[in-house]
Amino acid sequence: MQAHPLIFDTNIAKGKPENIRHRQNACPFCDPDTLTDVLAQEDDRIWLLNKFPTLQATWQTIVIETADHDGDIATYSRQQNRDIFAFTLKHWQAAIASGKYESVLLYKNYGPHSGGSLRHPHMQIVGLDDVDGYGNIVPENLSGYPIVSDGELQVTVSDQPVMGFVEFNVAATSDDVARMADAVQTVVRWCLNDYFNGRCDSYNLFFYPLGDRIVCKVIPLFNVSPYFIGYRLAQADTPDRMREIAADVRRKFMAEATGDEP
Repeated sequence: MQAHPLIFDTNIAKGKPENIRHRQNACPFCDPDTLTDVLAQEDDRIWLLNKFPTLQATWQTIVIETADHDGDIATYSRQQNRDIFAFTLKHWQAAIASGKYESVLLYKNYGPHSGGSLRHPHMQIVGLDDVDGYGNIVPENLSGYPIVSDGELQVTVSDQPVMGFVEFNVAATSDDVARMADAVQTVVRWCLNDYFNGRCDSYNLFFYPLGDRIVCKVIPLFNVSPYFIGYRLAQADTPDRMREIAADVRRKFMAEATGDEP
């Protein structure tokens, strides 16, 4: 396990904006003309330095996915979602290839249980100066019960999750970003619209580089398990329940493929 934690600077965090729980608060991403330290832009997709770099010994950046404050992967058109994934993955992989950091993370928070502070849809690319952010992840965390197997595209539900209970893994080659984006979109829609009859309001995405492949882990979120908080013990559903989930999500893929879903 990692020997030391990332250091959070509360002095920087004091001025950090928040509008997930207090929706009346202003959104800095809704006024792009005032944004500074922009690294790249493509249509309304913007990659920029994080104005509130709360973690020491890191390089923190943000990818604003769209100008639409209320947008999300679940509601984007298929092409818009593909464009967002292509833009984000390109810059994440370039940051990794730069060799400036021990590791470079890419993740997304959505919803009140995700650990995020701003509703406006965005992802984060974070370079860690001297920490291997993937050091605690083993290959078994990124596989599991099969949902979809279509050539190089693999979608599974974890039987050995990082945290639990339900974690999905979408794996594809680096040059098959469009199909990865489509698959993640289907899984996210299932999480928000079907899981527990739509009572799930939050999720995380985490991305992992594996040679010429990328794995995106999708985690629907409620409250974090005390077993994980206190003991780093992951929990998983029973094998029968995981097979049920795999079958349900597989039906979601089939419905979207036939045009029965948006």
